[in-house]
Amino acid sequence: MRPSSSPQVRRGFVALTATAVTAFAGVSPALASTYHPPAQTAPATTAAPGTTGATKGKTPPAQMSTVGGELLGKPGPQVGAGAPALPAKLSALSWIVSDADTGDVLAASNAHWALPPASTLKMLFADTVLPTLPHGTSHKVTDADLAGMGAGSSAVGIVPGQQYQVADLWRGVFLRSGNDAVHVLAAMNGGVPKTVADMQKRAEELGAKDTHVLSPDGYDAPGQVSSAYDLSLFLRAGLKNKDFKEYCSTADAKFPGGPQTKGKPFGISNTNRMLSGIGGVAKYPGLIGGKNGYTTNAGNTLAEAAQRDGRTLLVTVMNPQTQKHDEVYNEMRQLLDWGFATAGRATPIGSLNPTATTAHEPNPPRGAAGADADSDSESMGALGWTGIGAALVVAGSAAAFALNRRRGSGTGAGKKETGDESGNGSGNAPTG
Repeated sequence: MRPSSSPQVRRGFVALTATAVTAFAGVSPALASTYHPPAQTAPATTAAPGTTGATKGKTPPAQMSTVGGELLGKPGPQVGAGAPALPAKLSALSWIVSDADTGDVLAASNAHWALPPASTLKMLFADTVLPTLPHGTSHKVTDADLAGMGAGSSAVGIVPGQQYQVADLWRGVFLRSGNDAVHVLAAMNGGVPKTVADMQKRAEELGAKDTHVLSPDGYDAPGQVSSAYDLSLFLRAGLKNKDFKEYCSTADAKFPGGPQTKGKPFGISNTNRMLSGIGGVAKYPGLIGGKNGYTTNAGNTLAEAAQRDGRTLLVTVMNPQTQKHDEVYNEMRQLLDWGFATAGRATPIGSLNPTATTAHEPNPPRGAAGADADSDSESMGALGWTGIGAALVVAGSAAAFALNRRRGSGTGAGKKETGDESGNGSGNAPTG
């Protein structure tokens, strides 16, 4: 997580963001669930040498971890005997299809490639922190709770000085990918450093050997990585918690308003478009839910669970290279369809179960897998247009500009995103 250059700049960014959030929500809370933005152009990112961002590292390592099975360590698509042909033209750098109940991996491509995860890392955050905070707990937010948020972070619109129920904060995390909600919950868990350490410990408990946690919210940080295999572990574990499952399955909700709305709640929709159906993406039949993410460094990341005929499948897709609107959802849909057609017919190629793991874990050094931190505004498009509006974008831009002035001109430093977590990397601003 990139530290900001001064407490004054950080406080200025949070204050601007909170003001813009409450001001726009006060104008028209109903607009939150009805308006979606036009196409915009996201800025390009120049990744540092050796990174695995959107512009670098498109060749998988020659050797990857074989945790879960030898075939999972081989580069390129892997399928078992009896499987039908894979969908044509899959472009994601990494993906995996598995059975949530048995742990069987049905197919994968570069499943252990350690890549920037964006906000799909919030699944690990939730799986780690949800059990520690009683459901009925409330918390009065302070400025200190929001300190350290990266410039341009996605936000649900939390206002310092206001009291929030923990359930509302979790809806802010799952529906809006709110980094502000993550930071408040992390503060309730003992602070960001403790939460990061807790998340790393939980990843190790789950056998997620590819994951290195540096921020609780998925905001880009040099060396912060995960893999399609590990993200599937996090979703599988999370779904065993009824609250996690409820939150990740929620398409629409109300979020508490601030002073500008006189406490009147405003509507929020899930940025996971296959669940909410916003932005022209058709809902997927039987979808349970999951988590999506986007930064220019990570590209699009998406993990989903779906159920059909009593079978639950998990699919994770990381960084599709096809420059097509909503490509991450196109490839997710194809892989889910393929998985349901394949399950029970083909020989598994590996397993998500810890008892099936091996000791060979030759992933690249952690520090080589992250670029300079870009703004993880994964919900900035959808959030800005469905719950907050252009005022938040202006406020975020002003704060990012101030940060850039203070930071200097290092490679990729302080670059601001315009996409949200279902961004497509094609210059089309996503809407959720």
